[in-house]
Amino acid sequence: MAFARDDGALCADAFPLADIAAAVGTPAYIYSWPSVRARYAMLEAALADVPHRICYAVKANGNLALLARLARLGAGFDIVSGGELTRVLRAGGDPGRTVFSGVGKSTEEIEFAIRQDIAAFNVESVAELARLEAGAKRLGRSARVSVRVNPDIEAGDHPYIATGTKESKFGVPAAVARDIYRQAATSEVLEAVGVGCHIGSQINKVAPFKQALTSLLDLADTLSGDGLALRHIDLGGGFGVRYRSEEPFCPKELGRMVKDALAGRNLTLTVEPGRFLVADAGVLLTRVEYLKPGPNGRGFAVVDAAMNDFLRPTLYQAWHAIEPVLAPDAAEARWDVVGPVCESGDFLALDRELPLREGALLAVRGVGAYGFALSSNYNSRVRAAEVLVDEDRFRVVRERETMADLLRSETIG
Repeated sequence: MAFARDDGALCADAFPLADIAAAVGTPAYIYSWPSVRARYAMLEAALADVPHRICYAVKANGNLALLARLARLGAGFDIVSGGELTRVLRAGGDPGRTVFSGVGKSTEEIEFAIRQDIAAFNVESVAELARLEAGAKRLGRSARVSVRVNPDIEAGDHPYIATGTKESKFGVPAAVARDIYRQAATSEVLEAVGVGCHIGSQINKVAPFKQALTSLLDLADTLSGDGLALRHIDLGGGFGVRYRSEEPFCPKELGRMVKDALAGRNLTLTVEPGRFLVADAGVLLTRVEYLKPGPNGRGFAVVDAAMNDFLRPTLYQAWHAIEPVLAPDAAEARWDVVGPVCESGDFLALDRELPLREGALLAVRGVGAYGFALSSNYNSRVRAAEVLVDEDRFRVVRERETMADLLRSETIG
């Protein structure tokens, strides 16, 4: 377990979090590389019986130190912007193992990715295919295409992260996908290599993935009848993690399912996990600034982290475990853990039983995914430091921002 107690003190692997906070300050994101590596190995083992490629979803956490270590493990990458491709390249990632998703790829992003010869563009509209073809012709290059199909599957997740229903902006229906493949087949610069989907996030059962895979294989068979043989099938990501009481996703069950479904087919499976690999590998350290009485028998614990540092509780009403880093010396009471941002929606946790004193150091768990990645400078607040624990030491892998950083690109005019 990446974060456990030793003699009452919460540690990141072998390092007391209180010592890390003393060295780097708060708020700070702390990541355990051994935890990420173990999750990656778990998924690799589960898929060992099928040809596969794990493409880490960079949007979950794009820290260069994590990307570089994942690249060294052999990971590919799933990107949704030109900026994320730049991060992958800076970290030493292989563009030939990188897929580009997203509904709004700009001309500049498309041409940048073509020049890098990425593994495939996950095309999400007829208009995108036309833009991709035009860009490839301008550059005198070719581009590989994998159409993202929307299989209209309700996976039971939060509406903001449900991406596989017909109301979603993502992907195209199977009938439209077939037309896109026909257009690609007539192009001198496009090569159709795969088909894929991404049905949502925080999916804890294998059944929705089986339903989606069945739909994709039906389309692949239809395309084969049209004379088009695909090379890979992309099942996306969205494998759920446990934040509170959710049933954890079972990679072994996924492995058994895809082994049966792909038996006898010459197809490589691509999966795009993000949260599954990094969520549990991160905590956010924050310190109590003030304790303030409140209504209904609970008070406000005002901490130095805020919604600009960690948006998930405000954006998704997400529940994250929060606990004192050191053995408490105060009585438990009910608290809303809130930040200093000037918004009523600025909170990290509501109505929690916690033993708190001013100055207490707290750890918010499960923040390795969509934590720092969603942070901002709202209220002119600098973004937190990021720290990586790796074997026998910890290191700052992103310095805390300064006000000079924030003002550097502005002028009075």
